[in-house]
Amino acid sequence: MMSILHVRNVPEELYTRLKESAEIQHRSLSAEVIALLEWALAGTERSSRALWSIRRRRFYSPTAAGAPDSTHLLREDRSR
Repeated sequence: MMSILHVRNVPEELYTRLKESAEIQHRSLSAEVIALLEWALAGTERSSRALWSIRRRRFYSPTAAGAPDSTHLLREDRSR
């Protein structure tokens, strides 16, 4: 069974844009709104994953993962 979603007080300009978009995509107004909601939510999920990945890399510590300290390696290389 499908749920029903009623949206009230849609600004006239937005309603017109939705209708035009639905016509261009050869969809009903309801199908267009569903497609746009799915697209928007997928974008939000992608953004959340991207932000999580950035934060994870931001706090990544190579030395904590067992990698040698780059400063030490540079000093060793310079002393050769």
